[in-house]
Amino acid sequence: MTRRHSGNMNGERFLGNRSKKEVHDLDNEQTAGNGCQVDEVIRAGNDVPFNSLASAKQQGYDPCDKCLPGSRR
Repeated sequence: MTRRHSGNMNGERFLGNRSKKEVHDLDNEQTAGNGCQVDEVIRAGNDVPFNSLASAKQQGYDPCDKCLPGSRR
């Protein structure tokens, strides 16, 4: 898909879902079937922007198993 400039996002590559503590890679977003659901996260106001995956992990966010390797879920 594409990076977002809505909600709390300002073109950052990584979007955290505050309610699930999950981080998504918007450069590798999966939209087919029951994909990443990024637009829904933004609409719900649960979007947390990150400039790096390392920063998201430091804050306790787990990688999405659809768009990032290394999920602990």
